[in-house]
Parts: sequence; structure tokens; C-alpha cells
Amino acid sequence: MSDMAATDYERFAHAALPHYGLDSATVTLLSYSENGPFLVESETGRQVLRVHRPGYHSLAAIESELDWMESLRRDSAITTPQVIPAPDGRRVVEARIGDETYLVDLFTFVEGTIAEDDASDISFSELGAITATLHEHVQNWQRPEAFTRFRWDLDTMLGAAGRWGDWRDAPSLSAADAAVIEEAERKVIERLTDYGMGPERFGLVHADLRMSNLMVQGGKITVIDFDDCGWSWYLADLGAVVSFVEDTPDAARIIDEWLAGYRSVRDIPAADLAEIPTFVMLRRLMLTAWIGSHPESGPAQTLGPRYASGTAQLAQAYLTDPSWFRVDVPAAAPTLAH
Repeated sequence: MSDMAATDYERFAHAALPHYGLDSATVTLLSYSENGPFLVESETGRQVLRVHRPGYHSLAAIESELDWMESLRRDSAITTPQVIPAPDGRRVVEARIGDETYLVDLFTFVEGTIAEDDASDISFSELGAITATLHEHVQNWQRPEAFTRFRWDLDTMLGAAGRWGDWRDAPSLSAADAAVIEEAERKVIERLTDYGMGPERFGLVHADLRMSNLMVQGGKITVIDFDDCGWSWYLADLGAVVSFVEDTPDAARIIDEWLAGYRSVRDIPAADLAEIPTFVMLRRLMLTAWIGSHPESGPAQTLGPRYASGTAQLAQAYLTDPSWFRVDVPAAAPTLAH
């Protein structure tokens, strides 16, 4: 949950600039969530400065994120932004104001447009193939001994201790809707407990690999925003793809296309495919919690008053509709029934 104001991020962005010899640069906030990324402009060009919310990640966890990004860029077909060290070699610096210290890092500026822009011509099949490539890399990567990232599991995704909050705190949640969502949550917990966390199903994931986190320039795709990367089920990355559109007619098509691309790189066993509805429902529960814990965000402002009601409708479908996001599994191209 975020209790920082945009002005807090900006103050510490300015405080970090001298660490990089960018004292006279201007900064412009790009977005506002678990961290504050800023466009930095100076006579030397443009970079992106990221101010981390205190308590969300340790220094070791941020260093580990950067290790994975660098390994992907070096050892796979995935392109990621490149970190720019401070002149003293540190990849992460400490910005101090009074007795407060925030962690900050700097990246190369990625030219292009966001893939969710219709003009990008990037398909969900391509996104699926990119995701599978990340998962293949994780399966074969020898991580640094000090590597550490948080876990996205049932304890941290749901309930009062959920990292994004508790869906029960969502705005405009009625008692009737809460009862249906509660039943769906119990089913999600039961199914994922049975599904397990074997290494073929649970590993390092991006955790927010959506079209909004792909930058496209001249056919080159760059994966951005690894801030939420951590240990979770691989199919959690599929749940993220339909964030905020789970209840639209496009959701089934999106998943179908994503699966086609993913399976062109990496197989998904039938037992995993059977859990797609559960991972879609899990993500929706998390986003319902996020809406409640981030009332200042754009999605909360536009979706908040009706989002919990939509979650209850999805929960009802998850509980009672045998065709809801169920996947048929032919030998080559999967199709999705909805």
C-alpha cells in the first residue's frame, strides 16, 4: 500500500540528482504507485530516475531485481532498460532529506510507445512468447548467492496481510457482494493449495507483465517495470495480462492469444491450463484490494465505485459457470471457451 504523496517522490528525486552529477536537471513524474519514476532531462540527455517507496523493497532486493534485468539482457532475447551507476559505481543510491532516506536508481531512457497503444501492433501472442522466454530463463539461470525477492503466495496476495491490501476494504462493497467474493476466495485458496508450488509451477516472475509494461520502438520490444518481480506461480503472469478487463468480452480472446504465443516457446501442461480461471480470479481479488488501498490512483478514481460489484459478478461466474475461462487443449493451437 502507498501512503506517499507525489510531492514526496519529487522531493527525493531532486535530492538524488547530485549523486549522478545531474544537479541542474529537471524531473517530471511519469506515474505514481509503489515507486515514483521520473523523466530526467539535462544537457546530457534523458534518463529515468526511480524513487522507491520506503519499506517496499530492501537494498538487497533492489540489487537482485537489477541482477535479473541485466542477466535477461545479456543471456536471453529479452531487452530491458539498462541501469546507470552513479560515478562511484553504486547502482542504487541513498537520497537523504533530514532524517529520511529513500533508495533511488537511474536507467537509460527507452524510446518508443507503450504496447497497449493500438498503434504499436504488438499482439498478445507476442506478449505470451516474451513471458515464456522469461520463464525459460529463470529455469536455467544460476542466480547470485545473495539474490532475494519477496514472494507472491496466498499469504501475501490475499487477506489482511496482503501486500496490496485486503479486498474487503474496497469502496462500495456490499454485504451480499462480499459473501460471494468470500466464497470465491475460499475456492481459490483450496485449488492453489492442491496445485502446489513445485519448481515447474512456481518460480521467479515479473508479476505485472502487461502490455502497459512493454515499450516498442521500430520493432524492438523492451520489457520495463520489474519492481513487483518475485517468487510466485508462473501462471500468475497470465492473470496479470487481463488486469482490469477480466469482465469484458475481450478477456477470453486475450488469454487465447497469449497461450498461443506462450506455447510456441514453452509447454503448459493440461493440469496447469485447468487452473487458468483460478489465476484470473486471484488477480481480480488482488486488484480489488489494490483499488481500496490506492484511492489516489487513476484506476481507483475511475473504477473504484463499481469495481467490487464487478468482482462479485466474476466470483459468481468462477463458482458456477463451468465454461468460465476453461481451455480446450488441442495439440498445437489452444482455444479458449468463454
